[in-house]
Amino acid sequence: MTAPLGEFDLIARYFTRPVRRAALGVGDDCALLAAPAANEQIAISSDMLVEGRHFLPGADPAALGHKALAVNLSDLAAVGARPHAFTLALALPEADPRWLEGFARGLFALAEAHDIELVGGDTTRGPRNLCITVLGLVPRGQALLRSGARPGDDLWVSGTVGDARLALGHRLGEWTLDAQTQAATFVRMDRPEPRVALGLALRGVAQAALDISDGLLADLGHLLRASRVGATVDADACPASAALAAQPLQRRRLCQLAGGDDYELLFTAPPGARNAVAAAAAQAATPVTRIGRIDAEPGLRLIDASGQVLDNVYAGFDHFRTP
Repeated sequence: MTAPLGEFDLIARYFTRPVRRAALGVGDDCALLAAPAANEQIAISSDMLVEGRHFLPGADPAALGHKALAVNLSDLAAVGARPHAFTLALALPEADPRWLEGFARGLFALAEAHDIELVGGDTTRGPRNLCITVLGLVPRGQALLRSGARPGDDLWVSGTVGDARLALGHRLGEWTLDAQTQAATFVRMDRPEPRVALGLALRGVAQAALDISDGLLADLGHLLRASRVGATVDADACPASAALAAQPLQRRRLCQLAGGDDYELLFTAPPGARNAVAAAAAQAATPVTRIGRIDAEPGLRLIDASGQVLDNVYAGFDHFRTP
């Protein structure tokens, strides 16, 4: 019988990789990183994924490895930071080699795609919990913040929104999707693509930005409060995939406006910067759509394509209030 993996065997086998930039990576009490250049700032963000809260038991481990890093890279994208290094803390009910191999494969495939190094972390036994902290670099004074929106700004969103919520609804039994729609939407929920290239391209163009994790309107509310402004959003202008566009109107609006787990960028820019926004989107090979405007009057106003005011009944995800 094969002996069970110990903590340090687990780390050595699945999570130790050569580092190129760090002076010291996995294996010591601390990692050692070179100080950033004098004109750079360090951007730091942490996110955790908890089984039963953020993903269902039995979820594909490779997809979890991808998503655990992707949601953190999305935070770097939101501030326009270049990925640099990350740490990983894992709580696992058991050291299952097949689960660990799949998780590490998904994790490091995305890490290599974005040139970011694992430099440390921790492991323990417990309910499955995945926590990553990312470090990025951004030129001093060029980070995209939530607090920079100004009245008159255009409101933009990248990609399409709502697919992840549509997929979740199927998995929770709220509605039933055909096989083709499942295939198109499950990948958006399980393997989101962080918009790092777009975040970098928007430096010096966007006034304010954040990523959409808890729902478009809920996250927009954070930006409006930070900037002390309001907004008008055209619900019918929000970009939808072909799979979501085929759904009933109310389901589509629920998924797009309150769904969350999109990890697209929501940002503002002056109307005079529309050509610059288009150029940034082309540089990042990422479509962007103008969905509204920033207002001086506080509050969030929701309209349809005809300008008719809609009731805003679309609450996003809250880690303590959402059941």
